[in-house]
Amino acid sequence: MPSIAVEDFQKVEMRVGKVVGVEEFPEARNPSYKLRIDFGSHGMKKSSAAIRPWYRKEDLLGRHVVAVTNFPPRQIGPFSSEVLCLGAVQRDGRVILLQPDSEGELGARVA
Repeated sequence: MPSIAVEDFQKVEMRVGKVVGVEEFPEARNPSYKLRIDFGSHGMKKSSAAIRPWYRKEDLLGRHVVAVTNFPPRQIGPFSSEVLCLGAVQRDGRVILLQPDSEGELGARVA
């Protein structure tokens, strides 16, 4: 795997958010949800997350997540995804969402 400079990593803005809305997203190519995420003083953002096989809507609501917040919006069918929720892909293909150890402050930058 190629190395990157610390300065390159520092360009990626990752922040703590709280999922405050979850909707089915049947138009997506992979089984997905439309998430609405509160980043505190950084505002509400939308995200398309292809995690429906592994998470129920009620388990996501109120969950704290880590997301990249400075990528440009990405059009997923009729939906504009503004942030990328981070997850770890397991050997069996499952995705496990990353979350902070404790709830902490919404919008806190991951360093």
